[in-house]
Amino acid sequence: MKILIFAGSTRQQSFNRRLARVAAEMAQSSGAQATLLELGELDIPMYNADLEARGTPADVRRLKQLMWEHPAWIVCTPEYNGSYTALLKNTIDWASSPIAGDADWSDGVKPFRDTVVGMLSASNGRLGGLRAQSHLAPLLTNLECWLAPRAYALSGAASAFDDHGALVAEEHRQGVRAVVEQVLWAAQRLHGPAA
Repeated sequence: MKILIFAGSTRQQSFNRRLARVAAEMAQSSGAQATLLELGELDIPMYNADLEARGTPADVRRLKQLMWEHPAWIVCTPEYNGSYTALLKNTIDWASSPIAGDADWSDGVKPFRDTVVGMLSASNGRLGGLRAQSHLAPLLTNLECWLAPRAYALSGAASAFDDHGALVAEEHRQGVRAVVEQVLWAAQRLHGPAA
């Protein structure tokens, strides 16, 4: 099973980028083919319909293809002002925008439809990013994703990782692993050979 994992942050010391790496390692050790996507490595401008009319950026096409090729995702969302980040919203806005005159990408929902998505978040606050998850969930379901019922919010993130980026507490490892395993289980049933 191919699983795409990304964080809605480009900050060098981002808790959510660390969490994405942990999730990718867990998915890999579960036998999945994990792709860790760094959104900061894509050249994607702020969404603007006038800009899009001049041509969809090459990295947006690359993003759409990458999303479509992975029937399972883990999204690690930071929480800014009680919601998800502008980076994450911009990424989704571009990926869901149809490309006029392109038979492959004339359907904006194609990169999202029937994808099984698990949500993780990390924050130094007590809620661990739960409010960001609550805002992200309806956006993903509106794009016809299958949202895993299990999610995990990591609170106290500043002290949750060791110097190598691993989670210190077994409780936190179990919380992340449960989301990864549920997403892989559901995606296998929806997209696997026996489905």
